[in-house]
Amino acid sequence: MQDWSPALYLRFASERTRPAAELLARVPPVDATTRSLHIVDLGCGPGNSTALLVERFAGAQVLGVDTSDAMLQTARQALPQARFEQGDIATWTVSAGQPAPDLIYANAALQWVGGHDTLIPRLFAQLAPGGVLAVQMPDNRQEPSHRLMREVARLPAFAPHIGDADQVRTEILPIGAYYDLLAAPERQAASVDVWHTVYQHPMASAAAIVQWLSSTGLKPFVEGLPAELQPSFLAEYERRVDAAYPARADGQRLLAFPRLFMVARRQP
Repeated sequence: MQDWSPALYLRFASERTRPAAELLARVPPVDATTRSLHIVDLGCGPGNSTALLVERFAGAQVLGVDTSDAMLQTARQALPQARFEQGDIATWTVSAGQPAPDLIYANAALQWVGGHDTLIPRLFAQLAPGGVLAVQMPDNRQEPSHRLMREVARLPAFAPHIGDADQVRTEILPIGAYYDLLAAPERQAASVDVWHTVYQHPMASAAAIVQWLSSTGLKPFVEGLPAELQPSFLAEYERRVDAAYPARADGQRLLAFPRLFMVARRQP
């Protein structure tokens, strides 16, 4: 894919940061009385989630990791007190000579990475004793917003360029599977908390819903097309979104957005 657009992503900064804050609110106190805390924000994006970590854990060493150079540039400008580096979550490990993290935090990032049956245990195993893994992921693949992306992608005009629409984004596991991955005795977890939240975001129009998704879920579909086909794809997608999300009493459209959360703590 092309690089991510921080400006487009941050047009809905309040809505995107809300689940990040609610995930962080469920992270228990992390104790490291003999040293400064070491915190990693995987998939930090433009730093909106990292800012929450910096605010809560004053004096901690906070590292943001992302694949996008554009996102990292924005994050560095916003948060000079944190450190940022380019890296791929799929292969990320603690750098040699660095302490084990007291918190690995991943807000709306792991859904872009496959192999969760090995990824989640691998991240959990890298924590310091008593450390916490906190993850939030969109669980909206079966919502109209995302089903319609795949439907439009299968149309004859677009399918030859996009390929198998079902493979564009990894399907996350059922919530019970994440609990089992973290609660298995060999993980030595002190606690595991998993839950779902379905947000209902008021959006001004069908076009606003398309704009929201253009910086995330729609991105790989649209970028798989020749430039001359992209407007017609977006127009057809918006037409279907308009029908799927009718205007409410005040004219707004309610965008249902399910998200899956997990917070697990290692034994001290």
